Amino acid sequence: MTLNELRYIVAVAQERNFRRAAEKSFISQPALSLAIQKLEGELGVQIFERGKSDISITPIGAQIVEHAQRTLEEAGHIREIAKQGKNQLAGTLRVGIIYSIGPYLLPGLVPALKKLAPEMPLEVEENITANLDTLLRNGKLDAIIIALPFGDSAILTHPLYDEPFEVVVGSEHHWVKRRSIRAQELSTEKVLLLDSGHCFSNQVAEACPELGRKGANIQQGTSLETIRNMVASGLGITVLPASANSARYRNRLLKVIPFTKPVPSRRIALAWRKSFARTRAIEVLAQAITQAKITGIQPLP
Repeated sequence: MTLNELRYIVAVAQERNFRRAAEKSFISQPALSLAIQKLEGELGVQIFERGKSDISITPIGAQIVEHAQRTLEEAGHIREIAKQGKNQLAGTLRVGIIYSIGPYLLPGLVPALKKLAPEMPLEVEENITANLDTLLRNGKLDAIIIALPFGDSAILTHPLYDEPFEVVVGSEHHWVKRRSIRAQELSTEKVLLLDSGHCFSNQVAEACPELGRKGANIQQGTSLETIRNMVASGLGITVLPASANSARYRNRLLKVIPFTKPVPSRRIALAWRKSFARTRAIEVLAQAITQAKITGIQPLP
């Protein structure tokens, strides 16, 4: 059994196709198929069921692939340690960020991290929490920035800051002169929110349970910036995290109104696998986030 053979079965499990897996592994398809057959013969079990048009993983094969992924990740740690020597701040750091944080955190985070760790560029993946969770556990990402609650015994988290929510209305909306809005009042308006797969829309719904009642006037959008522009056009109102309402995003067609107390908010945290070897990189990333000067947040000690 070799690491290459493990890479091949993981690639086939991910692609569900021998040709694509071979291309991804930079090997010919016959060579990949032969290597997998050799491994199956060595183990005495069938990892994949091969059909005319599709490939499926056997139950025992699924367990083997899962352990193969872990083994490859541990092997990657060894190479990373050997490559970096004692400098954990050298080399790319793969970071995942949920959509409702990325655009508003990165402009401040990147220059702050550049000063603290100039030899550690960021490779950024924006996605929803569920997908980032999978990528983190599979070793495709080193750390992710998400909203709590999150994680289990295999994941470590470090709370970073609390972020209040704010109401955004168009300049001609009848709330435009209001000083504050009660969360319960949202249910009387047409509210634009992110698609339900985004945790931010779920957090808004939790803050205003009446938005979940039958007949509530909710329209979904694909991004906060798209929703912001729809509100500016007069389509409805929305709720945005405070970081999305900094001066650079404001315009004369919009009015930002705070909530009355208790103000709905979310807690943002950094999460990483317990087994991740570059603990110093995590510490510096957290430090850079605290130095990023994000508008409207409440940093945690």
